[in-house]
This record gives sequence, C-alpha cells and structure tokens, in this order.
Amino acid sequence: MAVKALNFKMDETKISDMRHVASVYHMTITDFISEAISDYLHKMKSDPFYRLTSCVEDADEEETAEILEAVNDLDDDDLAIASSKRFTV
Repeated sequence: MAVKALNFKMDETKISDMRHVASVYHMTITDFISEAISDYLHKMKSDPFYRLTSCVEDADEEETAEILEAVNDLDDDDLAIASSKRFTV
C-alpha cells in the first residue's frame, strides 16, 4: 500500500495533547494519529447509517433524510443479529 503525506490544520492545544500522549506511550505522532484514525474509521464503518448507505452513492438529500429517520428510530433489539449462517464456497 502506498503511503502519502497529508497536511491539515488543528488547534494547537490538541496538537500539544497528542504529542504528550504519544510520548507517554513511546509512539511517534504519526503512529498516534494513524492509530486514532484507524479506530475512528472502524467505529464509523460499524455504524448502521454507514452500513445502510455506503453502497448508495447517488442518494439525494430527501433519500438521505429518510434513511436517517429510519435509522434513528432503531433500538438495540432492532440492531441485534437474529441469526447467522456460514457458507463455504
């Protein structure tokens, strides 16, 4: 996998906090940020909204609002896995 540079602006206090935490754990700031982003991506990709809409790239604002309304009405029971099956090909 290719590694590319990325520049962004961030509040100085957050940068200082990240540097401090990274130093406590003997990490580089790059490793700290990379791990934090990986954790956040995993969290976001596990979200029901993402799972329902990630394959729908052409949804308009009305469709997106409808999906959000349906997802927000779901509770833990609705999101529980009812059953699973494993197929081997």
